[in-house]
Amino acid sequence: MRAIEAANDRLSFAELKARSEVLPHAFYERPTIEVARDLLGKILVNRRAAGVIIETEAYLGGGEDLAAHSARGLTPRTKVLFGPPGHAYVYFIYGMHECLNLVAEPDGQAGCVLIRALDPICGLAAMFRRRPTARKPSELASGPGNLTRAMDISRAHNGRDITKGSLVVRKWKQEPPLQIEVTPRVGITKSADFPLRFLVRK
Repeated sequence: MRAIEAANDRLSFAELKARSEVLPHAFYERPTIEVARDLLGKILVNRRAAGVIIETEAYLGGGEDLAAHSARGLTPRTKVLFGPPGHAYVYFIYGMHECLNLVAEPDGQAGCVLIRALDPICGLAAMFRRRPTARKPSELASGPGNLTRAMDISRAHNGRDITKGSLVVRKWKQEPPLQIEVTPRVGITKSADFPLRFLVRK
């Protein structure tokens, strides 16, 4: 049986909504590193597809983090990164991948969190249609480019307020405990030694 035919949602979308609530702007209006850690275990939702966030990376403002897009200063492309917090920053990379970042820090200060991987829980059949090469649920949203394809997130979402509408992040009303691993970020050459990658330890 093909994976798409065997895909079972872990819970219904109605159950997800009943057991969780949307994160407010205040959650994001904090230091980027705190937001990156605290996003682990939260649920990224776009329309009726959802997955638990299991890997993030923090990108810092202030100019010291040379891997951050904000290091180039305020430009038409990067203005979303300077606030207000709680908005999506979506960019295109390598001519093939779109990457979702969530803006952190108080308004006027740059900072964002790259969402690198999800554990899908709702809308798996639709995710498999969007990611036909995936063979099992754990492959659907592993890596930032796969994640945006599986979740149908694109540059059309750039600048979107993620506290309302179809693209939101929710938190469980009863959050399970997590073990978190911290490592240097991956796939970059500048500021590569910064320990700003956060993962849910398996």
